[in-house]
Amino acid sequence: MEPMNRAVHQFNEALDDAVMAPVARGYDMVMPSFAKTGARNFFGNLNDVTVLANDILQLKFEQSASDFMRLAVNSTFGMLGLLDIASEMGLRKHDEDFGQTLGRWGVGSGPYMVLPLFGPSSMRDGIGYVVDTEYTDLLRNHDDVATRNPVLALRVVSRRADLLAAKEAVNGAALDSYEFMRDFYLERRLQQ
Repeated sequence: MEPMNRAVHQFNEALDDAVMAPVARGYDMVMPSFAKTGARNFFGNLNDVTVLANDILQLKFEQSASDFMRLAVNSTFGMLGLLDIASEMGLRKHDEDFGQTLGRWGVGSGPYMVLPLFGPSSMRDGIGYVVDTEYTDLLRNHDDVATRNPVLALRVVSRRADLLAAKEAVNGAALDSYEFMRDFYLERRLQQ
């Protein structure tokens, strides 16, 4: 799949250079740091619903209890997650998704692939992303399109802005950005 993956990687890189990185730089420049932190916390809190669902599906009951408390505390005392009160209380943020759940139950990762717009993945993680999006992503499942779409756009821009320094480091250090991204992705998924 490498020739196809490289072509999609080049497409993603060109799109990032032309649109995403400039928008993220603008966002990073004009948004006050407290607003960027609030947005990051809010979207992280929404993602904790996905994490909790996958904790349960993986039978990680102690982690489920911790993540439920994290979600409850940040959603109430943290003003819908704008403040990360739970971390201050010592409730660690976890990262679980349906791709990991499938792996927990013995499903192999399958071939490495690069998805248009979404980047590095594997067959299992691509399927997991679809399941998480369809069933546990509260924002994507919000019915009011006029609210949902701008907030989805803000989430994408916020995530990309968080990666500005990392992307510049990759561009400066990697001789072959495709190989670097592939190796980094596969190693990171092994550690999760």
